[in-house]
Amino acid sequence: MTVRVCTATGMRAREDQAFAAGASLYEVMRAAGEGTAAVILARYPDVRTQGAIVFVGTGNNGGDGWVIAGVLAHEGCPVQVESLGEPTSADAQRAKGAASVALERAAERGAVTAPAVVVDALLGIGAKGEPRGAVADAITRIDALRAKGARIVAVDMPSGLDATTGAGGRVVHADCTVTFDAMKQGLLLRRDETGALVVLDIGLPPLADENAARTLGPELIDAAWVRAAVPPIPAAAHKGVRRRITIVGGGEGMAGAPMLAARGALRSGIGMVRLLVAPTNVPVVQGALPEAMAARWPMTEEEQVPVLEWSHALLLGPGLGRGTKSRALIERLLVTWRGPVVLDADALNVFEGEPRTLGSLLGARPAIVTPHPVEAARLMRLDPAAILANRFIVGAELARTLGAVVLLKGPPTVISAPDGRVAVVAAGGPALGTGGSGDVLSGIVATLLAQLGDPFVAAAAGAWVHGRAGELAAGIDVPGRDRRAMRSVRGTNLTDVIDALPKVWRLDDAAPLAPILAQLPKVGGER
Repeated sequence: MTVRVCTATGMRAREDQAFAAGASLYEVMRAAGEGTAAVILARYPDVRTQGAIVFVGTGNNGGDGWVIAGVLAHEGCPVQVESLGEPTSADAQRAKGAASVALERAAERGAVTAPAVVVDALLGIGAKGEPRGAVADAITRIDALRAKGARIVAVDMPSGLDATTGAGGRVVHADCTVTFDAMKQGLLLRRDETGALVVLDIGLPPLADENAARTLGPELIDAAWVRAAVPPIPAAAHKGVRRRITIVGGGEGMAGAPMLAARGALRSGIGMVRLLVAPTNVPVVQGALPEAMAARWPMTEEEQVPVLEWSHALLLGPGLGRGTKSRALIERLLVTWRGPVVLDADALNVFEGEPRTLGSLLGARPAIVTPHPVEAARLMRLDPAAILANRFIVGAELARTLGAVVLLKGPPTVISAPDGRVAVVAAGGPALGTGGSGDVLSGIVATLLAQLGDPFVAAAAGAWVHGRAGELAAGIDVPGRDRRAMRSVRGTNLTDVIDALPKVWRLDDAAPLAPILAQLPKVGGER
């Protein structure tokens, strides 16, 4: 089952439709609470001895909290409930009643003074604006307990965080957020506050069809998606079967960018790579990258024809430079070559404020553009802040304008196709926030475009592989590994990321066990 990324409005519509079709709110509440309690017990086993304090609001999110408290108490954990008042719905009241016997027994064990876990079940996805009054006071208490070493588990959303925009100043800082049925868009925009992310199946009916799924929101790309989309390399594959790409870039003093792209491609299964770089960089590439071929640009038309005929895809832009000669080179190549193409970095910068001109040059070919927010803002003549605040909308708009797949780098990374398909990649983290990271990504994506031919699949799969390599290189992972054997975010460089690609390409990440649909590691606050 593909997990979707939705807004608060989209999730409300999904729930309303499910309940109108006969789903039981109380049974859904039970599934949410029981699943969250199971996550707590698995991730934080010391809760059985140190106990938990569960903060519950008066709405249905509080109802989930009552179920969690009851399950933990039934499991023998010391549990203390801090309630903001009586439940306002019959189902939440029923959840409180069902937990009462177990909680009375837990109370006999005494107060919980140094909890292993604090559960935030104060506000749900519908909450708007800054928390006030009793809720704000409860958040202050949660913060104080966190400062003393308690791990904070948020139910559906950290209280105070907008489920759609990620806005919020007075927000619970969670170590883990357990959300339900679909990933909430706002969670992916505030990973410092969410901690690890877990999506649980709570028994809502399956989406009726692909149209219903698209209406709910974009796909969240994971290992299973990539495994299904990218076939294994055949046993008898030779370098031609594995395809050939040409990378055009590497202006004066910028030999590193195309070489990083080439290394990303070579670690992603490409058969052959050719780099076209400034004349002074040809010997640099030949000496540092024996797996690749190198030649100079510009070429005469007679020299250029066999190079283009040899290629299955072009990657234009890494380290190219922004001058008029670069613009002329890109235009010439796009007019002469009508095959698959990836445009990154300076291949986009030279079209500042001219997205329609670029779209006209791209035509109907399979094409991918890979801007970061500043490059997208430059191309569209927008404020970068507008890109960051509206990345889902802007990516789709740019894809329609260009007639190309847009890979708008994150976090999170959003992939938009002209036909309306959208995917989200949340893999990655701050280890990828270094110069040259995008070059590595572009090499991976160009390889997949040459091999698969589908620009949407190539962009989505490539972005996930790149992000996952960043996680493994930095030692960011789901719980269960010995952190003493891990690396750090601060000490990770792009060579580490590239060297992690072979492990990622095994695509052997274990599928999460039911009822978990998806999980993402904690990335905020990592050293």
